[in-house]
Amino acid sequence: MRNPDEKQFLNLPYTGICSFGKYPICTNLEQLDADVAVIGVPYDMGAQWKGGTRMGPRGIREGSTLYSFGLEGAYDIEKGITYLSPNYKVYDCGDVDMVHGDLEQSFDNVEAAIRKIVEKGAIPVVMGGDHSITIPVGRALDNIGKFHVIQIDAHLDWADHRSGQRFGHGSSLRRLSEMDHVDKMFQFGIRGISSSKKEDADAAKEYGSVILSPRQIRKMGIEEVIASIPEGDNYYVTIDIDGLDPSIAPGTGTPSPGGLLYDEVYDMIDAIAKRGNVIGFDLVEVSPPYDLSGITSQVGARIMLDFISFILKERDSK
Repeated sequence: MRNPDEKQFLNLPYTGICSFGKYPICTNLEQLDADVAVIGVPYDMGAQWKGGTRMGPRGIREGSTLYSFGLEGAYDIEKGITYLSPNYKVYDCGDVDMVHGDLEQSFDNVEAAIRKIVEKGAIPVVMGGDHSITIPVGRALDNIGKFHVIQIDAHLDWADHRSGQRFGHGSSLRRLSEMDHVDKMFQFGIRGISSSKKEDADAAKEYGSVILSPRQIRKMGIEEVIASIPEGDNYYVTIDIDGLDPSIAPGTGTPSPGGLLYDEVYDMIDAIAKRGNVIGFDLVEVSPPYDLSGITSQVGARIMLDFISFILKERDSK
């Protein structure tokens, strides 16, 4: 006979509302009181090839339920550390409103939402959407002061324009580099023929960007790679899921073989959180229509939860 004192509320992954990590929901940003605010940007008007990333936030949310940790935090058996303590408030703030076919209104809405999250004192964590959404996010961070941008990606995203279009997903890092509040740029995982035009790569190098491929990263080692980033400064991190190898993240519009593995990204973001102050991050380019097994959404969600864990744990230690 079941002991009534053993009864628990389990909130299993397949039950309840599908919020990010099954965290509580706060869609009215005026009422936000959080340490971390997760928000979706279901936008893919900037894609030059396969679309579908407008469904990225939904896919990531569903994938994240597998890793929902309940109220007691998340224990890492390798490190012997419990992350995501109940002392911290993480909220799913829903999605930024999109206006179909209207880039300017959509970007304005993104910028306004991120500004409000920062105003409320929370760390913005953004689910894309294609990589162009990083442009309005970057604009919204101008009141924080100078920060470095750290990118994990297969592609340089330094195109100036395509037929006058300056806000596509291949121009996001170039646009960030033009913002007065952005300092240095670190671009990790860049690889493959046709990843960038020579003139774009030359422009990134002239800016001073540190550009490393997965093979170069493996040769150097993660510790040496992270040592290239100024210590103790502010960082914004932008993670394109195609920075990972398509064998573990196939559900994206522009997959590129030879990518980083999950453990490598895990070690990098852990080291970044220890290196300085992460003011926010995004994870972009998850395209559920090409993610038939759901693994890309799950990998993306896991990386997000890992990074949130590392950032908040560093707050504890400081």
